[in-house]
Amino acid sequence: MKNNAYSAIGKVFPILFLSGVILQGCANETGDHGHNEPPGPPKPPSAEDEAIQARLGDTSSSMGSIAIPDAVEACGDDHSFTRLVCLTDVLKASLSNELLELIQLDYSVAEAKNWSNLPAGAFPARPGVFLGELSVEQRGVVKAILMEATGEEDNEGFDEIVQTLNADDYIGTVSTDYKAGYSSYNGKIAFLGEPSEQGTWELYYGGHHFAFSNTYTDGKLAGATPSFRGIEPFPSFEMNGRTNIPMLQERDAFAALLHSLSDEQLDEARLEGTYRDILADPQADDDIPEEQEGLSVTKLTGEQKALLLAAVKTYVGDISEAEAQHYMDKYTAELDRTVLGFSGTTDVNSEDDYVRIHGSSLWLEFSLQSNKSTPDEGNHPHSVWRDITDDYGGQTE
Repeated sequence: MKNNAYSAIGKVFPILFLSGVILQGCANETGDHGHNEPPGPPKPPSAEDEAIQARLGDTSSSMGSIAIPDAVEACGDDHSFTRLVCLTDVLKASLSNELLELIQLDYSVAEAKNWSNLPAGAFPARPGVFLGELSVEQRGVVKAILMEATGEEDNEGFDEIVQTLNADDYIGTVSTDYKAGYSSYNGKIAFLGEPSEQGTWELYYGGHHFAFSNTYTDGKLAGATPSFRGIEPFPSFEMNGRTNIPMLQERDAFAALLHSLSDEQLDEARLEGTYRDILADPQADDDIPEEQEGLSVTKLTGEQKALLLAAVKTYVGDISEAEAQHYMDKYTAELDRTVLGFSGTTDVNSEDDYVRIHGSSLWLEFSLQSNKSTPDEGNHPHSVWRDITDDYGGQTE
């Protein structure tokens, strides 16, 4: 768990109170990298925030094992944008007026920017309805919606969503911070704008350590970012009848890439200072540096370029296969304008290990930091995929 105001160069942040949740800031030494100024005096929670917190639950959403109901059969079996819109209609038709008002919102970039890696109780501004507020059958329709929009591979796409939800169920068994909302009950889904073949709308799903934001315009995916991934415990944990390893493949892909580099390449790729977290995190849309730092991909061998693209695929593969291929083709075409940087160790298994891929469109970050939500010693990742040219679907308002 991490507040996005943690990181500031040469600053020691005070304890931060957010909606009843106590978050301890990080003490950063000179040379550490961050972006925001220290927060001012804590603001008391608003009546709206308190109302949202009152809706939090502590039970499991069972998204991994829940059945997809027969109601979705009306939308057919062929994967398509038309089927996605149909599934949203099936869900909305089943909702009460109260829940419909929570899930169906007007589109605005300001609303789309209300995503976070914080647990539900610490960031009530997330739009949408909690998974646990829906009936079992309605959650089954949500499952169908998310499966339609995401990748189908193990540990990617919808499977990664399920495992991240499982992590909150796990944390709920070991955490004493009951106000944080550590439970898969508290994942949120929303439609920003009316799902339709015309116009702009966003399918938003978010929760602790997760943000999925597909923006569609006139029947096509206009942007799949910001896309945030994090997990604690890491690298694996047992919960809800399975072994969960949702971000191990990202870490392993980055480690394989760094291990392939020669000493000369490593020297050029190494970034100055220490990175204790990612830069382009929630509410930090302008913090991607204009200047590229590190090793030009033009200096990689063909095999090393393949390893870099394999790392990129662990992010792009979170969306549907056809849409992922579009992004992979785009980033492959831009390889000669892409730079690799890292800080820390090449094993990517220690606190403050950090990897970055910065292209003309692509921005990926992977950062390891000490555990915050569990009592166990160890590290957990924060990670983000941004597309500099079409974050929020290229929308500006």
